[in-house]
Amino acid sequence: MGQLFAVLFNVLVPVFALVLLGYMVGPRLQFDARTLSRFAYFVLTPAFVFNMLSTARVEAAQATRMVGYISAVYIATAVVAFIAARLLRRSAQMTTIYVMVAIFGNVGNFGLPIVQFALGKNALVPGTIYFIANIVLAFVVCVAAANFGRGSSLRAMGAVLRTPALLALVPALAWNWSDAPIPAFLARPIDLLASALIPTMLIVLGVQLASAGVPRLDFDMVFASLIRLVGGALLGFALLAPFGLAGLEGHVGVLQSSMPAAVLISIIALENDIMPEFVTATVLFSNLLSAITLAIVLILL
Repeated sequence: MGQLFAVLFNVLVPVFALVLLGYMVGPRLQFDARTLSRFAYFVLTPAFVFNMLSTARVEAAQATRMVGYISAVYIATAVVAFIAARLLRRSAQMTTIYVMVAIFGNVGNFGLPIVQFALGKNALVPGTIYFIANIVLAFVVCVAAANFGRGSSLRAMGAVLRTPALLALVPALAWNWSDAPIPAFLARPIDLLASALIPTMLIVLGVQLASAGVPRLDFDMVFASLIRLVGGALLGFALLAPFGLAGLEGHVGVLQSSMPAAVLISIIALENDIMPEFVTATVLFSNLLSAITLAIVLILL
């Protein structure tokens, strides 16, 4: 029990403190959650992706195993969620939500700070690789699923290609492969914007919690959250050996596999009108529930 409380206070409390700050100051300062979310979605996220990918230096074989691992974990979790939703005879929209919650973990907002606090600064390198791999996969699946639900595959493909985070990939990789230094007048504002993503998204989560109120428990909300949290953690542990991951990379991989639903799902739901109130409530509930599930995962590691 003492170890559980140590994990909670030393690793999780610093992250939840920023969520609480957003919850407290949001209503008093009249913060608008949609405006903050759009700012993060269209400005901060692509800056973060560019900042990470344009400078990352990781051994190719190791990076390939890590990307394959995290993609397999989240795709498998999404398959479980899809099958569960169909067995429960849920609507197309609700099935889409199950899949979105399952495949888009909070590997940035929660993942990177928790990885750093729990495993040290050296863990940020594998943590960032997992983050980039998941955010690319999740954006493609979530945006495509949201738009395929409207019956237009061409529109879905166009929406995926216009996703801000994905638009940042091409220039970031091109700059990385060129080995050219980024001019200071570009590097400094991009770095400042990238640094703002994690605290901004944690504040946004708190503002959303304050505006939406404490989520009213619903079977689909609880079940989708458990698939993301418990299913993701179990698959994370199970797939370590097949991908040959151990040590720091393995520990970080399991942590990133166990993250709650990402706040960005709420933004995608808002942008595509996919039951945004319910999605926001589910995201908030899964993040609150993760205080328990992540503490257990950290102890098991």
